[in-house]
Amino acid sequence: MNAHEKHAPTPEAIADENRRMRRLRLVVQLALEVIAQGELPYEEASDLATATRRVALQLFPGKEQTYDLIYRPKFQRLMSEVYRLQ
Repeated sequence: MNAHEKHAPTPEAIADENRRMRRLRLVVQLALEVIAQGELPYEEASDLATATRRVALQLFPGKEQTYDLIYRPKFQRLMSEVYRLQ
């Protein structure tokens, strides 16, 4: 058995990660849609973005950099558009 085989994820681990990814995508999509409606005050929209990051890190502990690389720019771009930030 080589090193790769010893550390190959189990089908259960893969299924769990897929479930967590689906949940994260859903949470992010819902948060972006709510913010895009433009009906929340800026502070509440900002809190929603922060809460979304917290959920992501609960689902994927230690992945702050990954979240900040993938999702933070989407929230920043949307917040800038909706609230016309400079």
